[in-house]
Amino acid sequence: MRAAILAALAAFTLAYATVLVAALREGARQGSAWIPTATHLGVGFVTNFFDTLGIGSFAPTTAIFKFRRLVPDHLIPGTLNAGHTLPVILQAFLYIAVIEVDVATLLLLIGSATVGAWFGAGLVAGLARRTVQLGMGGALLVAAVGLLMRQLDLFPSGGDSLQLRNWRLAAGMLGNFAFGAISTLGIGFYAPCMTMVSLLGMNPVAAFPIMMGSGAFLMPVASARFVRRSAFLAPAAVGLTIGGLAGVPLAAFVVKSLELTVLRWLVMVVVVYAAVVMVRSARQSPAA
Repeated sequence: MRAAILAALAAFTLAYATVLVAALREGARQGSAWIPTATHLGVGFVTNFFDTLGIGSFAPTTAIFKFRRLVPDHLIPGTLNAGHTLPVILQAFLYIAVIEVDVATLLLLIGSATVGAWFGAGLVAGLARRTVQLGMGGALLVAAVGLLMRQLDLFPSGGDSLQLRNWRLAAGMLGNFAFGAISTLGIGFYAPCMTMVSLLGMNPVAAFPIMMGSGAFLMPVASARFVRRSAFLAPAAVGLTIGGLAGVPLAAFVVKSLELTVLRWLVMVVVVYAAVVMVRSARQSPAA
């Protein structure tokens, strides 16, 4: 069954890559650039390198995009999803292959997150600039809270179970549906998923294949909707993808672990500041 999940993930990867390449070709025919800059590649490499080690990628990428003015605010959600999809899929292959978790639980939680992302992406892609700015500001604050909880060891300790049954399974599916929907706005999947599975009595280690697997399936679905609506910045998304595909294996196979305490505090400060700047921008933007 695990092999079937990986095969389905490979099919999702191929389908999304086809959609993305078609969009880039169409954009090129219409005169839109898609070749990334060195900065775009660097952002993709660094954020996905640390994402593989547990820092997260959406919040730091959003902060960099905002500070460097690399991507218009209203295109940040689509660019995050479109650019980080393939690196997250690569992470999912690694985690699903090596960490044990009940296959039925994994499948149902992944499916719930994917359906939630499909609805969420359709909504976010059509939002006004000011609404996106407010949403991204809130997403960054949520991400900062997740980082703080991680630093202070405030995540629930969890139990020893590697599966969910009965009402716990239903609660997990509902939670993952909600997390999938809001993740399209730029809220990372790690912190809420880790908290949820721990509260439901699962071993927190089980969050890794559930989180990465959910992200790997939901992101192609969400990203395809952003791409088809041209609600992303192509050069930045391509840079995140190429840089990320280099950063993930380096972190997973070469570095494996780093002392990240100081880095997490730094990221937290930057993310909070970016949230304040994003909300301030929203207040200065027209309401529609």
